[in-house]
Amino acid sequence: MEKSIDEINRRICDGSARVVTADEMPDIVSELGEEGALREVDVVTTGTFGAMCSSGSFLNFGHAEPPIKMERIWLNDVEAYGGLAAVDTYIGATNKSVTQMESYGGAHVIEDFITGKSIELRAQSSGSDCYPRRSITTEIRLEDLNQAIMVNPRNAYQRYDAAVNTSDDTMFTYMGTLLPHCGNVTFSGAGTLNPICNDPNLRLIGSGIPILLGGAQGMVVGEGTQHSSAGNFGTLMTTADMSDMTSDFLRAAYMYRYGPTLYLGVGVPIPVLDLEVVRKTAVRDEELMVSIKDYGVPSRSRPVLRQVSYKELKSGMIELNGEEVRTSSLSSYRRAKLVASTLKRWIEEGQMTLCLPTRPIDPSKQAKPMRETRKVVLVQEIMLRRVVTIKEDQDITEAAKKLLRGETNHLPVLDEQGRLTGVVTTFDVAKAVARPERKVKVLDVMTRNVITTRVDEPIDIAAQKMEHHRISALPVVDAQNQCIAILHASDLGKLFKSGGNKP
Repeated sequence: MEKSIDEINRRICDGSARVVTADEMPDIVSELGEEGALREVDVVTTGTFGAMCSSGSFLNFGHAEPPIKMERIWLNDVEAYGGLAAVDTYIGATNKSVTQMESYGGAHVIEDFITGKSIELRAQSSGSDCYPRRSITTEIRLEDLNQAIMVNPRNAYQRYDAAVNTSDDTMFTYMGTLLPHCGNVTFSGAGTLNPICNDPNLRLIGSGIPILLGGAQGMVVGEGTQHSSAGNFGTLMTTADMSDMTSDFLRAAYMYRYGPTLYLGVGVPIPVLDLEVVRKTAVRDEELMVSIKDYGVPSRSRPVLRQVSYKELKSGMIELNGEEVRTSSLSSYRRAKLVASTLKRWIEEGQMTLCLPTRPIDPSKQAKPMRETRKVVLVQEIMLRRVVTIKEDQDITEAAKKLLRGETNHLPVLDEQGRLTGVVTTFDVAKAVARPERKVKVLDVMTRNVITTRVDEPIDIAAQKMEHHRISALPVVDAQNQCIAILHASDLGKLFKSGGNKP
């Protein structure tokens, strides 16, 4: 038994179509069987609501008098792209305000437009014969624009890795705040409601199909950037008219110390044409697995600590390395359900009919990493190999003598086996000297929680450690925690002044 798309659309138009949300479908299949579900259900609606950084909008302002070719453009102090035609621009969700920085960005401009707020437009130009005006400042609303078309390069990830942090420091990422030593796990996505999870082979999701985007009726343009369906990382490029959107399905936000992002609702209707569709849309949370990746490792290829199902993640607690760890979602399941339910209502009321893709999306595609023609500079290339150290049982006066020679302002402290156990600075010595009434050992005043680096660590990561911890040097250690060198901030400064990465 099979159905055609025309048959389903006729039922939608005459009001007899049976439409269910994706989270309802598994129970319907269990109750009626696959063939019974195929006879009973015509459309399954999906939905997700989460942070979708790769989003933005094309805007056309109309021509000014006298006309201007806008070369640099700011909307509420958020710079938009000035490389299009005279009065067109694209504003990306993650671009930061030049005055408010990470707390306000392109996503906030988009939401402000949608909620009817007035936006300050500033633009500059070098001027030309046909566009003589050199600057403009004005207030605009969404209704003043000729076009405001959201075109999002990458939305609705098929599945997204969960995140954990094994390092000693709290991390602030696009996956939210990650506590040290696996203190929490964050994840994203609606699981059984996720659009591509209900059509993993992309038979029915492709170019031209109708969707809900930000509360408006939109469509899939095609595969999204970074589309990698072969690894369960399929994505969609989407579009819709901003004038039809609502803040119920679109919210600006910012991740602390990461920047602005756009929370967006995306829903895709799936026509139930045959038994294969029935089987795919009957997927449950316990069948959808994602990787828990260690964000404490600053690498593109982060270690996978374990596989976990959406059912486990949604429970609020998982087991990791023999410990119970709390989980939290960065997306809203309640809003995802509202997306799917709204899409269901539109179809039941005949406001949306369905179609097959005009161009398919490749389900076997694998995303590639960036091609890099210049190698990354590693710590081993600029570190100081002759490192002055001190033993932890030595007197602090010995440390003072070494520091006063001016060769270093950081003394790595070693135990009897030569392993790094701490660090002593001029500040530590000054504190000890202020208490001359007792004999002070290095062990008594050293800093025990030492931030270190390794020979094969990129200098960008080492520099970030220094900036984050407000320190000016890093001991370089090997696998046995032996201190083999030291890296000073001054060494980094010389490198960056000379032009950064070496060829």
